[in-house]
This record gives sequence, C-alpha cells and structure tokens, in this order.
Amino acid sequence: MRYSAMTNAAHPPEPGFGVYVHWPFCLSKCPYCDFNSHVRATGVDEERYVGAFRAEIAHRAALAPGRTVQSIFFGGGTPSLMKPQTVGAILDSIGAHWSIAPDAEITLEANPTSVEAGRFAGYRAAGVNRVSLGVQALNDADLKTLGRMHTAEEAMQAVRIATSIFDRASFDLIYARPGQTPAQWRAELEEAVRRAPEHLSLYQLTIEHDTMFQKLVDAGRMIPPDADTGRDLWDVTQEIMNRAGMPAYEVSNHARPGAESRHNLIYWRYGEYAGVGPGAHGRLVVEGRGRLAQSTEKHPEMWLTVVEADGHGLVEDDLLSAGEQGDEMLVMGLRLAEGVDIRRFEALSGRKLDPRRIASLIEDGMVENAPDGRLRVTPEGFPVLNAVVADLAA
Repeated sequence: MRYSAMTNAAHPPEPGFGVYVHWPFCLSKCPYCDFNSHVRATGVDEERYVGAFRAEIAHRAALAPGRTVQSIFFGGGTPSLMKPQTVGAILDSIGAHWSIAPDAEITLEANPTSVEAGRFAGYRAAGVNRVSLGVQALNDADLKTLGRMHTAEEAMQAVRIATSIFDRASFDLIYARPGQTPAQWRAELEEAVRRAPEHLSLYQLTIEHDTMFQKLVDAGRMIPPDADTGRDLWDVTQEIMNRAGMPAYEVSNHARPGAESRHNLIYWRYGEYAGVGPGAHGRLVVEGRGRLAQSTEKHPEMWLTVVEADGHGLVEDDLLSAGEQGDEMLVMGLRLAEGVDIRRFEALSGRKLDPRRIASLIEDGMVENAPDGRLRVTPEGFPVLNAVVADLAA
C-alpha cells in the first residue's frame, strides 16, 4: 500500500493521532545508546513478531477506536533491519483497524549502510514515505568512536539514495563529541546543510546512565566538552541553521518551513498516540477512563511471549491525573519554538500557571508571550530549557 507525503498546514487545533512501532534489534549496541535496543546473533523470526504486532495493534484499536492516523513512525533499535514485507504487513494491520489519512506521514528510521540502503525501494513500495537516517558524524574517526558501522561516504551515499526514492528524508548528527571544537563542528555542519534535503536532527551528546560512554567517562578515559564549549557548539548550531533557512522548530530538530516531523509534533503538542512493540510508550484517551500512560515489556522475547498469551504486552496502563497531564504538556510543549497553548494547558490541568513566575521569566528574557496567545521559550532560554520548565511547573 502506498501513501503520499503529508503536506504543510497551519498549526492544527488538535495535535492529531499517531502510531509508534518499536523494532528493538540492532547489529551492534552503540556506546552512547540507552534506548531499548538488543543484538541477536542468531537472527529474528520476523513472521512471529508480525503476529504479535498485529495483536497489539488490535488491542490498542479496541481501546481507541475510530481514530484517523496522521502519522506512523517505525523507531528502534534499527527498523531498517526489517524486511520490507514485515513493514508492509504492519502497515496493513494498522490500516485494517484505523483509518489512515491519505496524506499520512510514514517514517522509518534507518542506518546508512549500503546493504540497508538497498532495501529503500522495498520500504517505499510497502508504504513508507519518509526516512530518518542515523548518520551521526561526517568523518570516519568520530564514527568509529561512536560505534557506528558505516563510513562517512556510505552515509552520504545512503542520503543520496534516500532522497531519490522517498518523498521526504532527514538525518541525525551528534555534536559535542569528545575533543570536538566549535570550528570543527562549524565545518561539519555546513557540509551537512549542503547535503540535507529538508530536515536535520542535531543532538548534543549526553552521557547516559549505564552506557559504555559513562563507564569510559567514570574511568577517566573519555572527557566530554565542558559547559562553555557545549554552549559555543550550541550557538554555532543555531547560527548556521538559521542562516540556512532551517531554524529549530524544537530544541534539537531543524527543518525548512513545512518539513517538520509531523509524528514528533504529535508528541510535543501532547497529542494521542499508540505505542506497539517491545518497550514502546503511548498516550491514549480511552472513553470512560481518560488519558492513559502506557508502556510495554522491554525485553523482546518476553514481550513476544506475553503478547502471544495475553494479546498485548502492556506493563503500564495508568490513568494520568489532570495535574500530571498539565505537567507533561508543559514539558513537551516548551521544547517547541511555537510554545504552549495556555488555554489548552489550563483545560487539561485544571489550573493556571503562576503569573508571577511567568512575569519573572519574561523579565529575565527566558520566555515570551506569542501573538497567538501561546507561551514560548526565547532563543536565550532554550540553552537552559530544563531550568525554565522546572521554574514554570513548580
């Protein structure tokens, strides 16, 4: 089944409904990664997993019937390890239980190895219309440090193939790598802008708990950039991307106007989404219950066993209070350049934000009132976003 790319539109009155599909398998575990990803040397029984995905999709559709799906996102792990037939079967199952909008955005994350790039035509035929490539760096030395299995040339070849096959494409880079200087990042990012079709995700490296990078840092064998260098790298990022006409629409995501990730906007605008697969998260509004926070069993084989026995792998299915919904909306929405709809926040949370705190942050230049009534973080506030959010939510 083939779907067209989603067209640009004004900010919708409702954030929409999406489906997240988690494929948890990778060829290797990257040393910076704390995602739910697993390596399986003996291979994966994809037909069996398709059966479990079908069961979970049916379960979520029974909880949230009648939705129109605006976005589907295959994340991981490495979804590009799936056969195109597997992707197609999952999309067909989603379409059998919900309506899929004719202009739905359907994204698949991919690693830019030459073998996986050769599958792109199959994914397009299955229904994928947007690909997100995990490039991460544009030089081979840093790719090796990051544990990536591709070269910079392979990555750029994958980008070229992707843009020739898919309606839309994006790729990721990680900056603030050990030893990276602002001058080096400037040169690399300028090269990326020349190669990027419409969208770049630029993530500042963080040392996550229980990763190999954390062990290296704790042992003194890796030294991340200090806070001042990190801020310089941030400033370089904003300067180059603004000049290129790809401003940040979210803290770490940059796009040409109209090329924003529609799926991620559903998250950040605090929309509704079903999460299926090992370790997937979701937020569903269920009639008679309210907004539920859902997550599934993380371990792939355990998830598979549980779904085959019970019809779903949920380990969390909790009702969110009005206050919790407001807090989540604030945390997510203030990541966006457009900010938060205060009226919707008040309707969800049943409370108002403290006007004194807002006034103080406005005076400090951290937030501002947008002409459409939204509250948004300023460019000066984004580098200290966590502190701004904590102040407003207190």
